[in-house]
Amino acid sequence: MNRLLLGLLLCLSFWSHTTLASLLAIDYGTDWIKASLMSPGVPFDVLLNRDSKRKIQSSVGWKKEDRLFGSDAFNIAGRYPTDTFSALKYLHGAPFDSPTVSFYTSLSTADLAKTSRGTVAARRSDGSEWSVEELIAMQLGYVRDLAESAVNGEKVTDVILTVPPYFTQHERDAVIDAVEIAGMRTLALVHDGSSVAINYAMTRTFSDVPEHHIIYDAGASAIRATIASFSSVDSKSKNAGTSINIAGVGFERQVGGNELDRRLREILIKDFARKHKQDVRSDKRALAKLWKEANRVKTILSANADAVASVESLTNDIDYRSKPIFDALANADMTLDNITSVILTGGSSRTPMVQAAVTAAVGKARIAQNVNADEASVLGAALHGAGLSRQFKTKDIRLTDIGPYDIQVSYIAEAKNENSKPRTINTLVFPAGSKAGSRKTLTFKRKDDFNVKLTYRSPPVPGYPSDILEAEIKGIPEALKNLTDLGAVDPVVKATVVLSESGFVSVQDPVAFGEIKDDSLSGKLKGLFGGSGSSSEETTADKETLARSESSSVPSSSQEPSATPEKKPAKKDNTIPLELKINLASVPPMSVAEKRAARDRLIAIDRLEAAKHAREEARNSLEGYLYRVRDLLEDGASDSPFVKCSQEKERQAMQKKLQEGFAWLSEHGDDASTKDFIEQRSALEVMEKPIIHRYQEIEEFPKALNTSQMWNWSTRLFITEAKANLTASQDSDIPPRYTKEEIESLEKTLKEHERWMNEMVEKQKSVEMNEDPILESSVLREKVKPLETQLQKLLKKKAPRIPKKSGTASSTTAASSGTGGSKSGGGSSSPSSSSSSSSSSQGHDEL
Repeated sequence: MNRLLLGLLLCLSFWSHTTLASLLAIDYGTDWIKASLMSPGVPFDVLLNRDSKRKIQSSVGWKKEDRLFGSDAFNIAGRYPTDTFSALKYLHGAPFDSPTVSFYTSLSTADLAKTSRGTVAARRSDGSEWSVEELIAMQLGYVRDLAESAVNGEKVTDVILTVPPYFTQHERDAVIDAVEIAGMRTLALVHDGSSVAINYAMTRTFSDVPEHHIIYDAGASAIRATIASFSSVDSKSKNAGTSINIAGVGFERQVGGNELDRRLREILIKDFARKHKQDVRSDKRALAKLWKEANRVKTILSANADAVASVESLTNDIDYRSKPIFDALANADMTLDNITSVILTGGSSRTPMVQAAVTAAVGKARIAQNVNADEASVLGAALHGAGLSRQFKTKDIRLTDIGPYDIQVSYIAEAKNENSKPRTINTLVFPAGSKAGSRKTLTFKRKDDFNVKLTYRSPPVPGYPSDILEAEIKGIPEALKNLTDLGAVDPVVKATVVLSESGFVSVQDPVAFGEIKDDSLSGKLKGLFGGSGSSSEETTADKETLARSESSSVPSSSQEPSATPEKKPAKKDNTIPLELKINLASVPPMSVAEKRAARDRLIAIDRLEAAKHAREEARNSLEGYLYRVRDLLEDGASDSPFVKCSQEKERQAMQKKLQEGFAWLSEHGDDASTKDFIEQRSALEVMEKPIIHRYQEIEEFPKALNTSQMWNWSTRLFITEAKANLTASQDSDIPPRYTKEEIESLEKTLKEHERWMNEMVEKQKSVEMNEDPILESSVLREKVKPLETQLQKLLKKKAPRIPKKSGTASSTTAASSGTGGSKSGGGSSSPSSSSSSSSSSQGHDEL
């Protein structure tokens, strides 16, 4: 119902098809991928896979040399455990030595390897290694191919992806890298809870008073809670929109459906060992099969209310209630009394055990299941992307998201003397809960070049690095000297720190800045009356903040550098840009060269597979064609169309060629190229083509002949009526519609066509069914075209205008004037006549 209502209310109004690009939204989950395509002329809905399913298994694998995706890949894990890779979302940007990778190895049978960047790659049975980014890029490319098929081959390059709010910058970098390796461009990243909020708001209206909802997302790998506040924007306007402010988030990274699967598999392993006295943990095929069985058992137990207790006994130490929900409430500075409802989403939210746990925590009255648990996130992401692209008109929904971690700036304090010990100054710039899209300008009183580090205040995930990036700011001494020479007083260094809408932090626009003293009379008057300007106030405030920050190496929240609005002074003399060099974190994203090499590697495998598929199609096409021709030849019924339209010698020649084709296929089929298969089929098709043509002519000739006869009859009927019209017009003052010449020309064309057609039809009557036709249907249609064109031209000819007769008064006036003119003599005849004509014309116009 939500999809239907959404389709009715969305009202996407598209501009020109030629100016719009398609937008692909992808919700890449641990177990499932959902996608949605925004494109002109395509209904807004979830993208279907090749089996018309609404979601795709998050798996890629190889069956020997054949690469498979989705359920096809997941289902071969039992036979090819080291060539099938699922649940790769765990490994986004994960350090190889982290506990996350250890946990993944407890779930998966894949062989993992360490990359040169310290991240994770998977090793196939043939020894080849693929980074996690490459494997995910393959899946994204598969989804892109599905989208391009939906828009008839149109290229799809722009994509928006959902990510969990707890993803660090390293994990977000890995997502972007995978998109670029797949040959696409990231429009934005959006938190999955926020995208569900957008989907929820799309079909609802809100008042000016905010209402708060918890979006509880129980997924395969984690559980997260997002508090979203909904209110109306411009409620009194016809174009009223909705404001969504994310107030807080809470999450548990390794508590989800897969953890329950893992525990169920452990029970199955122990049960097998008890019965058969054998530990199967070293058998990867057995582990892969038991993983699939554990998932099946969980589904059955979850759906059976009587068996819920059996499932809960596995999870006594897992708190599905307090941590995510109450962490989110604490971050938002709210209580359950502020919450209108708890919206359940995510595949695991259907589990009775999870629902019971959440209900016990928040109360049954607050539980809401009014969004599609599987599809709300991807549909909301698509709507968000459509709004960002500005190519589509959607409901005005304004999202304000937040960052989940404390992010600080660290730098070494400038030494006051040679014997001073180095001091590290840590300044919290973006506390947890800071709004995405925030910008803060930091002011440093420095004389020499220095480095600034952006780090998480505490490790965001066990085993993950805290450092994000390091910015080298250079050229400071020269810039300060130039400002001092210009008259600047106490110049400083400024840099802007940005938290982007997609959750990335960066350092931008470092400058040297100084207030230049104005010794002129006007400048002194400005100083006397407080006309120093806003930039002076900003600098003073920053100096005070800096002094407080440098007094302690572990600042409190009050020691944060103040955020100042970005202002562009009219004169740039007091600002000098500085050199900025960014050094990446200890777990860096892929370099441009690495991404280009990975992209080339994927293109190469895509081309090989495309060539292989083309060869297989050519072989299958030849084999199917040979069997079809064999059935035609072996049928032998005298009344079959093939026998009727073929000659004995033709069938014998085809039989010989057919036997040669089967022999060639048996001997060379495994080694032949695509071109060879096509040539073998073409050789037999050339022999069959005349027979097919005869049969087709037997069907088409009567239709073409009937059409020609119809035009002959219509033309003769037209000529009869046209001649009658011509005779009638000669007896009256009305001009004829068609001239005598036009009628005679048409009649000539008709007689020539009838003569030719009668002659050729007679000849065709003597042709047997198994002989090539003398008169073909295409020739009949071509020959009648001149007659058709000439007749249509005359039918479209407009009737001539009938001249209006002059009134009695005008005629009398004209006659009277003429008489008077003749009496007045020859010299005045012409003027009198001219005058009467003018008078007559004037009177006619008045009438």
